[in-house]
Amino acid sequence: MSLLALQRDMRDWLLREDMAAADRIGAEAGPGLALYQNNYRTQLVTCLEVSFPRTRAWIGEDMFLHAAVHHIDSVPPSNWTLDAYGRDFPATLARLHAANPEIAEIAGIELALEELFVAADSPAVRLGGLGNVDWDRAVLTFASSVDLIHLQTNGFVIWSALVDQKEPPAPQYLDMPDIVILWRQGEQCRIRTIDDAESQALIKLRHGMTFGALCRDIALSLGEEAGMTLVGRWLGLWLSDHIVVAIDDHGQASSPCL
Repeated sequence: MSLLALQRDMRDWLLREDMAAADRIGAEAGPGLALYQNNYRTQLVTCLEVSFPRTRAWIGEDMFLHAAVHHIDSVPPSNWTLDAYGRDFPATLARLHAANPEIAEIAGIELALEELFVAADSPAVRLGGLGNVDWDRAVLTFASSVDLIHLQTNGFVIWSALVDQKEPPAPQYLDMPDIVILWRQGEQCRIRTIDDAESQALIKLRHGMTFGALCRDIALSLGEEAGMTLVGRWLGLWLSDHIVVAIDDHGQASSPCL
């Protein structure tokens, strides 16, 4: 048997407990194959437990183990690092627990926070030295770690209670979806809820809208004074949260905004 054939048979045994593959490897290897497969599955379960501790706490050990085993059987590892193995676990939970969508949403929050650690680092724009920025022309660039999640349930409130080791509320659907922004500030992961207006503003700016155009849009909806106050508050938050990594004001000028 060639090395490639042996590797393929080992893969088929680990993933599907393929008895034909085990027979080709050899009967004398049987006890070792069983031990190797058990270690393989145990390591994957441990990987999911480490990545999704709040999800595990919410649904309980037995239900989590059932979901993990189902995931291992249906989604084999496809990346060189185990850190990536949990990326499809929220989708598995969504399929298994369609009647309890908060489970997949809690797992989605945990996955997003974990993936913040591998996002590229970018130095944030500092508050000093912004006095000469032409805000009407300014195009803001946000850190690559910034992510937005829309939640149909109170999964964020449940997750927060679990983090704080408090009694979580009963799950429920929301009349209006929660929008959560996540980012990394230095080595710390940050998360907070935002409203739809701020979410839409972030999306528009990330797609290249100038800060001046955003100001005009908000002023048309709320009036100039209220609109400028709101956008100014957003800008202060984004800068203090260190999610703005560049401000380019070399575009073509239009009417003043601030």
